Amino acid sequence: MMIHGFGFLSLSASLVLPWALTGLVQGQRITESLFKDVPQSSTIQEIPLPNRKLISRISTATTYYVSSNGNDRNSGLSTSSAFKTLQRAANLTNPGDTVLIMNGEYKNRPKDGAVLGIKRSGTANAWIKYKAYPGHFPKIQHNTWNGISISNGASYIEINGLEVIGNNAKMNYDDAYASYLSRKKKKPSNPLTDGNCISIGEDKSHPHHINILNNKVHDCGGAGISAIQTDYVKVDNNTVFNNAWYTVNGSSGISMLDNWSSDNNQGYKIFVTNNKSYNNRMYIPWIVVGKISDGNGIIVDISKGYRGRILIANNITYKNGGSGIHAHDSQHIDIINNTAYLNQQSPEVQKKGKGEIYAGYSSDVKIFNNIMYASPGNAANSNMKNVNVIYDYNVYSNNSTIKITGSHDMIGDPKFVNASARDFRLKSTSPAINNGLKWSSLTTDFLGNPRVSGSTPDRGAIENR
Repeated sequence: MMIHGFGFLSLSASLVLPWALTGLVQGQRITESLFKDVPQSSTIQEIPLPNRKLISRISTATTYYVSSNGNDRNSGLSTSSAFKTLQRAANLTNPGDTVLIMNGEYKNRPKDGAVLGIKRSGTANAWIKYKAYPGHFPKIQHNTWNGISISNGASYIEINGLEVIGNNAKMNYDDAYASYLSRKKKKPSNPLTDGNCISIGEDKSHPHHINILNNKVHDCGGAGISAIQTDYVKVDNNTVFNNAWYTVNGSSGISMLDNWSSDNNQGYKIFVTNNKSYNNRMYIPWIVVGKISDGNGIIVDISKGYRGRILIANNITYKNGGSGIHAHDSQHIDIINNTAYLNQQSPEVQKKGKGEIYAGYSSDVKIFNNIMYASPGNAANSNMKNVNVIYDYNVYSNNSTIKITGSHDMIGDPKFVNASARDFRLKSTSPAINNGLKWSSLTTDFLGNPRVSGSTPDRGAIENR
């Protein structure tokens, strides 16, 4: 089991976060064309994406501006009269409003639980958006429980283009382990070690329709992006690294925990796509079992009751302490066209031999078109007490342990351009080119290029050009 945040229990996972089923913002790599079906040559059953409508503008919407040089006594209605704090703007938002955040570093006040605490909702046709001002790169630096929290059931929320930085640089192993020993004595949790970057629904208030887009999320002792008991969530095009180091709560880079069904829609409702997640790992044991267990790049955890479908696609995960991508005790998941490289860096995880990408205690999971490159002797995949979990059209490194294969799986060197420099494009001689399974819900790759540039899709996150 695993504690998330302030004591929420799960069987394994990290904290994490998301989007919704309305329109897409200009500049996103996943465009409306992604969701238009293309002819499907395979007999594999695939759940279609739901229809989407573009978000309409409403005349009453307000744009607020925030600057590190602003003043909370200002009107916040122009760049020259910007607020100073994010929370000042958040407390005023109504459906359809946008908060544009200018350059600068935004910190939490000493007793605040977050730099930006979002508790006010938009509506289906009028989302509330928190975005970087065009051309700006604002930073949220925190040493509290969360850099950004979405709670109180706040829904129809978008977070776009922000950098969220945790407290890792000011901590060390000895201090974190002392905090762990303190927690074993039933003393309170420590936000300096347990704080998360972006947290959605930690209060179990069921937020829904949340977009987490184009953010840089790193160095949080707890989770990078965490969503708990949420629905209609999209986590797209984020870079998530150096998280989960010091918490006692067993966290990961991107985590979807105990997904909640707000309706009976059985199509895709949760998307984890086009993200890069690396060097997220646990150095401190999980307080419940006294062992290091997680630190995954991406995990879907304890979601057996979720009625919707989850798409995990076009992600690159590498050198995380746990698995690259992991479905635990969950169902209705498609893990398609991802690249996982040298994960399972934590020795405690290596001994368990679970895999670079795998499902455990899960059902109705399809794991297709992925590249799994494990360290010599480490597990590439596994099949732990699963029902109807299918591996096929994957590439496994030839020095890894492969516990289950599909009829179209390959074993060999995928021939990355320069994996040591984190260039996971494929060389022209790669065996992963032009022999994947066409997946109608994916028409672009990790780089935003067309998914099929040859006769059939490539395997892995990046299509060869």
